[in-house]
Amino acid sequence: MGMGVKEREKMAKRAAAEIKPGMVVNLGIGIPSLVPNFLPLHVSVMFQAENGLVGIGPSPKNGEEDVNLCNAGGLPITIVPGASYSDSTVSFAMIRRGRVDMTILGALQVSEKGDLANWIVPGKKVPGMGGAMELAQKAKKVIVLMNHTDKHGHAKIVRNCTLPLTSRGCVDLIITEMAVFQVEKDGLILSELAEGCTLEAIKRVTACPFSVKDNLKVIPRE
Repeated sequence: MGMGVKEREKMAKRAAAEIKPGMVVNLGIGIPSLVPNFLPLHVSVMFQAENGLVGIGPSPKNGEEDVNLCNAGGLPITIVPGASYSDSTVSFAMIRRGRVDMTILGALQVSEKGDLANWIVPGKKVPGMGGAMELAQKAKKVIVLMNHTDKHGHAKIVRNCTLPLTSRGCVDLIITEMAVFQVEKDGLILSELAEGCTLEAIKRVTACPFSVKDNLKVIPRE
């Protein structure tokens, strides 16, 4: 089942709360591209895109799009004061040198060990891996934003990924419409769950064991 607009926005807002002033943050396509819309005004960061832009702002209003400004997914964006442009080789050099503090990515599967599969479903055409492999390996913190299950209702948080991996042991935090998991050496820790969602419901759609944080937080409906 797909997610509604409110669920997607709530996830983006939760991810935005992980961002600290002064960070350089890379955003993947899909839900992660909504994150700048929920960044508090007092938090000054630079959002980076693989296509060669540092300094992405919120999405433009309808009719105010600039055809020369887009993110790595080709969607229209705005820029903030101090933004800079480069070609993609310089952009990837930033990533490979570890200059990106955080990346927020979508995923097809994440394992209990933090393995990430987010680039291909065998048999389906895709344009390529993009920057996912470099980002997963070199960003200082990796956050995944994804639906808790796929469109067939199958769990996307699993004991071992069955899809081709992007990178092993790279994910630090998983945010879904139902819950937030921390990825630790000993496995997953459920740290937050959405209001109205029970622990039993999360267990039914999570295909690996996990522990529960003592001070489990409930994410309120908005």
